[in-house]
Amino acid sequence: MSTSVKSAPPPTGVEDRPAVTPRPAPGGGWRRALRRDWQLYSLAVLPLLFFLVFRYLPMIGNVIAFRRFEPGGSMFGEDWVGLRYVRMFLSDPTFWQVFRNTLWLGGLTLVFCFPIPIVLALLLNEVRRRSLKRFVQSVSYLPHFLSIVIVAGLTLQMLATDGPVNHALAWLGHDEIRFIQEPGWFRTIYVGSEIWQTAGWGTILYLAALTTIDEDLYEAARIDGANRWQQIWHVTLPGIRPTMITLLILNVGTFMAVGFEKVLLLYNPLTYPTADVISTYVYRTGVESNSFSYAAAIGLFEAVIGLVLITSANTLSRRTVGTSLW
Repeated sequence: MSTSVKSAPPPTGVEDRPAVTPRPAPGGGWRRALRRDWQLYSLAVLPLLFFLVFRYLPMIGNVIAFRRFEPGGSMFGEDWVGLRYVRMFLSDPTFWQVFRNTLWLGGLTLVFCFPIPIVLALLLNEVRRRSLKRFVQSVSYLPHFLSIVIVAGLTLQMLATDGPVNHALAWLGHDEIRFIQEPGWFRTIYVGSEIWQTAGWGTILYLAALTTIDEDLYEAARIDGANRWQQIWHVTLPGIRPTMITLLILNVGTFMAVGFEKVLLLYNPLTYPTADVISTYVYRTGVESNSFSYAAAIGLFEAVIGLVLITSANTLSRRTVGTSLW
């Protein structure tokens, strides 16, 4: 009689168990990364020093907003005065006029200067002749490389009483317009010069974002019968939406910091009612009038509003469209 011997099955959970890679011991991970990639980390030394020296250390000077500062005295003020300077500018009618001007210029700049680069990038993306596309890009980029002093000088010369614009108006039979001296024209002049100087340069990021959109999406849209406008609305704009949201948040963060240099070069005492903004008011109050503590209090107020705006815009963007800076 023969007996059949069955081979015993291998024990489960031993041979079939995948090999487990041992985890590195906790701690010391950043040290190993630093030793391995120290060349890359060394590139961040100079930018960090720049922000430390020119951005963070000057924040210590904000203490003079709550102390009485006298030129030639202590660097951090003589006596503690609390919120005295804050109450002073909050009760100053001139400050609230300057604050309204800042909101007007910041709002107009955001409304007009933010969407125009997007539109220009979309139009350039539709141009098929490479020579024409490069020509338009070169012409639109050029104003960005001009100094603000040059841009302001060109603007003042073009809009002067005896400038080309008034000569053209006289040739058409209109009376000359004192663009530079009339407060009602300042906002139009400022926003127009800002569009001319920044629109072309702002398209670079959007054109770069357009290159990342998958061409298969356009092909699928064409198969579904979408025309060019529908492709732009349903494919192109969603493809560059993260870039648009990021730049919008950054623009909202600098909403209150309307261009100090350009306003300072374009305005004059006749246009103060519409041209004077917080940054120029702080300059005149602090540097020209030597009221450094009062100017520091106003500047700190402006910085707090900017922080609230960028934080609110980031939170709103994260909750609505799912894209944010942090």
